[in-house]
Amino acid sequence: MPHPQDHGFCSNGAVRLALVLIGVCLVGYTVRQSLHWRFKESSSCPPCLCDCSEESALISIDCGKHEPEMKREMEKDIIALISEELNLQEAVANETLHQSEELLMSARKISLHYQKEAEKCTAGVETCEEAREGAQAQLTEELKATEVWERRAWELGWKEMTI
Repeated sequence: MPHPQDHGFCSNGAVRLALVLIGVCLVGYTVRQSLHWRFKESSSCPPCLCDCSEESALISIDCGKHEPEMKREMEKDIIALISEELNLQEAVANETLHQSEELLMSARKISLHYQKEAEKCTAGVETCEEAREGAQAQLTEELKATEVWERRAWELGWKEMTI
């Protein structure tokens, strides 16, 4: 059974018209962008102000010829440059290693110092603990002696005075 045509808001003609308008807009945008960049590149470049005489051309070629350091650098080949770079990296690595070893030795000395201090503290705590235990034992003996003397005093008729 054929479907009945729906003549609602979006008919085939309206969809085609919308697609054609979108296509025209995209083409216009693309053409506009390419023309914009083409004119922008040609107009934004300032005129070149250079002296192209023979003397200035010779000067630019011999630019570093009279400087001894520049001349030495330019004469080095790639192997010498790589070798120099490796030597520099080795020197940096050795210096870093030396600093790390010094820091490690310093950390070991400090650690040993704190370990000795901790041992002193432990010994001091043990001494204090022994002294506390001794004092507690003496106190217990004194309490026992006090209890014996109080009992004797009660037996002999001693009465606590109230003020």
